[in-house]
Amino acid sequence: MTDPTAGSVDADLLAEPRLVVEPGAAARVSAVAAPVLQGMGYRLVRIKISGESGCTVQIMAERPDGSMQIEDCEAISKALSPVLDVADPIDRAYRLEISSPGIDRPLVRRSDFERYAGHLVKIEMAVAHQGRKRFRGTLGDVAGDAVCLHRDDIRTGEDADAMLVMEDIADARLVLTDELIAESMRRGKAAERELRQNLGLEPPPPPHAKKSDPAKSNKPKPKLKPTKNAPKNTKEHRLAAERLRRGETDPTEGD
Repeated sequence: MTDPTAGSVDADLLAEPRLVVEPGAAARVSAVAAPVLQGMGYRLVRIKISGESGCTVQIMAERPDGSMQIEDCEAISKALSPVLDVADPIDRAYRLEISSPGIDRPLVRRSDFERYAGHLVKIEMAVAHQGRKRFRGTLGDVAGDAVCLHRDDIRTGEDADAMLVMEDIADARLVLTDELIAESMRRGKAAERELRQNLGLEPPPPPHAKKSDPAKSNKPKPKLKPTKNAPKNTKEHRLAAERLRRGETDPTEGD
């Protein structure tokens, strides 16, 4: 596995703070895990503590570009386990689970809201906006400290667009759609190809090749219709001309 900090890692994205954070025991785990992850070139996304299998501490992480491979999870687990054992932020035995954010991922940073503009999302506010705490709609542009949401859950007399302050958001999560799945697959293939190139398992792209943009659609372009006239000297045309010369009738006429 290659070091994700190698190459042109965006330091600003790596150090970007989260707007949505956890309370209680999860906050203690975050205080220990976040610096370790950042030092390895990853970003902490979310920490969830559940009673599954006695107690499970799930840590979601990602590279600054949003990708995450199985090898990344294994590397984080090996590096983070001994650090957590020493810090002991959980007062009982637990099972550590490292995972990617998933396709219908939580949005916890400003760059998350910017990256997934145009996708469907569910948002729950910690501070009510115009008397409501739950919203659903399509993400729009980020302006200042707020994100525009084009709502699909409006009631009579309500505005379709809402400007929600990001720091007042308790939870924001993408809704699984065909468009989101397609984009996730494009991102995953691009990350896998880059990893194989870094490992020397396939040749690097030529210098003149343009890097594909995962935000753009890769669906095949429609075939263009031929602009030239169809040829008129085919066998069918010659036989028709010969019948016309003989005064014969085309057997297909009148059908």
